[in-house]
Amino acid sequence: MKKINKFLVFIFAGSLLLSTSACVKDLLDQQATTELDNNAYWQTEADAMGGAMAMYNNIKNVFHKDYFFDGHGDYVRVRAVSSISSLGTPSNGGAYWTGSTSGHYYPEGYGSSFDNMFRFLYGGVNRANYVIDNVTNMLPRLPASKENLEGIIGEARLMRALVYFRLITMWGDVPYIDKIVVSNDDVISIPRTPIEEVKNHILADLDYAFEKLPATRPADQKERVTKAAALALRGKVNLYWGSWNKNGWPELDTFTPDAAKADQAFRDATEDFGKVINDYGLTLFRGGAPGEIDDLGKAETLPNYFHLFLPTSNANNETIIGFTHGGPGSGVSDKLMRDIGPRETESSEVNVSPNYWLADRYQSTTTGDFLPPMEQLSDRTQDAKYAPDAATRPNSALNPQTYLGRDYRMKSTILWNGEVIQRLAGLQAEGLIPYHHGIQGVNNGVRYIDYNSGTNSGYLFRKFVRNYAGQGREEGNMTWPVIRLADVYLMFAEASNEAFGPTPEAVSLVDKVRARGNLPGLKPEKYANREVFFDAIEQERIVELVLEGHRAFDIRRWRKIEEIWGPPNGPGKFTTNTWGNNVTAYFQNKNERAYQQCYIFKIPQSEMDRNPNLRQNAPYL
Repeated sequence: MKKINKFLVFIFAGSLLLSTSACVKDLLDQQATTELDNNAYWQTEADAMGGAMAMYNNIKNVFHKDYFFDGHGDYVRVRAVSSISSLGTPSNGGAYWTGSTSGHYYPEGYGSSFDNMFRFLYGGVNRANYVIDNVTNMLPRLPASKENLEGIIGEARLMRALVYFRLITMWGDVPYIDKIVVSNDDVISIPRTPIEEVKNHILADLDYAFEKLPATRPADQKERVTKAAALALRGKVNLYWGSWNKNGWPELDTFTPDAAKADQAFRDATEDFGKVINDYGLTLFRGGAPGEIDDLGKAETLPNYFHLFLPTSNANNETIIGFTHGGPGSGVSDKLMRDIGPRETESSEVNVSPNYWLADRYQSTTTGDFLPPMEQLSDRTQDAKYAPDAATRPNSALNPQTYLGRDYRMKSTILWNGEVIQRLAGLQAEGLIPYHHGIQGVNNGVRYIDYNSGTNSGYLFRKFVRNYAGQGREEGNMTWPVIRLADVYLMFAEASNEAFGPTPEAVSLVDKVRARGNLPGLKPEKYANREVFFDAIEQERIVELVLEGHRAFDIRRWRKIEEIWGPPNGPGKFTTNTWGNNVTAYFQNKNERAYQQCYIFKIPQSEMDRNPNLRQNAPYL
């Protein structure tokens, strides 16, 4: 164990290849690395496996808090990031640190704030390269272990592909490095590699991974990737490549969209997703059944969708790529509870909450369509929309009956007035406690959820908030989902719709996702053409994937920021709350440059200063 820990220390030091220091000593302790390579490590199959596990544990830290990215969209508010630290290490969320406790996870003004993410992603690249190079060197010495060693190389190449895919989705052209970095001289003059070339490297890694990885893993090795993971990620890369070529990416001034490339990419994505769906026996959690739902104001029986996002479901067959956390005492626990839960769940902080608009996205279980927008009224006399019957008026956002008969995923995902959640304190369960926006603590003898100030919409999240005792707010062992089967169903539908228009198979897969919300299948008018079927797919991506970090990446590749918030130099748009009050204005009188800087991120200035061959993205020149 000491050898592996020492190995982790030196590899992590080496992973900071783009750190602020140009000193080789700070970059890598070369003597120790050489000693480990030649004499103490990379000698046995167990060494190779240990290196791979170290790689997973490192790369996890640039994906496991992606719920913050939802704040760049329109349905989630991120008010703070107190579960991460400016100390700059992976385990404390350093990749997501953007320079302040409030972060830069608002819908605007964030593009120049992700220097840490850039740096830690390259740390992941270097970690994967260590495994690839060193295990490759082991192959001639251990011919009997060839199949297993090549499988480990496949895992590392898939992880490298995953990290580079994140890099190009945020920065476009990025330097491509496919070897161990032992000196700043190795990287100090590398220019940005054109995005298509990086994309081709990613696909080559995934081709190799698909060939060498096993089809399945034991239940206790779910974090280790398989053939289905390689196909799912390859499909996603092609889907995004298709989107960029179809919709354009004008902020990346080295990129020219190509309709023919878009069509081929959508076709390739459809093929890959189809194999994931049909060839590996994967199923939605609990068969995609909605499960049982409790009455309004009760939460002893919650739908299957809620249980999917608890650590008790970590070994489920729906998670295709996921990163495991260790739980209490491990030092590598998740902090989902602290960020998402209220004070009544182990003194959590409501750093992440729903925006008001999310509630109206949940459709009727009877008609399968949207209900009339809720009426926003207030039960406070000081508000302009105060109404004495706000809590009982039909279709009022404050009337619990308004939420009856909606998509089961709604009760699984959010809390509204009158809904209850398990109170957890001191690792003990203390009964169900109600939520009422604007009321907190003990009121008229009733204890309400505390820390209402964490939300400004009138809603809290239930999704990802544990409802059982025994773990503190920073002691979760949740497997964070990066790609899961429901996402693949929806990506298949999107890609095939772009390539072929609505098809029965694509409609059927969207209906399977809807079924877990106890919704009826789509009506024919919802898939009458490409445009309306895309709207149906987007709707499912909103409610199915909320809080999982996908929305902001979707709206950028779909070029939807102006559609959501209004055009440049316009009035922008206010978020609102259940009381009918305007809350926060975004993109108010913002010029075109402000929009451009939300579509692409700024290359860290420290890297520009050190490497004269790096060129900044156009909106920051």
